[in-house]
Amino acid sequence: MSNRNDVAPGTVGVDLREEGVVVEYDDGRDTLYRGVPSAEAGSVRTGPGKECHVLVTDPTETEGVMLYINDLTTEDEILEDTGVGRVMLESGAEEEVFPGVTARHVEGRRIEVEADPEEARGRVFVFVEDDWGEQSFEIVSAEA
Repeated sequence: MSNRNDVAPGTVGVDLREEGVVVEYDDGRDTLYRGVPSAEAGSVRTGPGKECHVLVTDPTETEGVMLYINDLTTEDEILEDTGVGRVMLESGAEEEVFPGVTARHVEGRRIEVEADPEEARGRVFVFVEDDWGEQSFEIVSAEA
């Protein structure tokens, strides 16, 4: 089994709640990304070595597409079963992962996600986590 391949995402359920963002996976499980996401204009940059998950909702905010960026722990089969995708970026590389959403692997094992929510046609969330904690962000238009 591999855990270093790109995996195409499916559609996952989304439930925006006061306590955070719930993602409902294709296999029937769900997870809560805790806390109200803080608004960030234009882009989010992770700390070094942090896990980075990107969720783009549809206009109804009840479904979306989720990607793990440079995830080295989740096996392909698990991602395929859950509907979550993965993109692996080499250092210095960037890729438009959804229309209006670009991920970059920048210096120091950091990931930068830049988005135009209008072009993405939905809300763009970035979840950053490691063994010590998690942070939730929503990328809003730079003009906002």
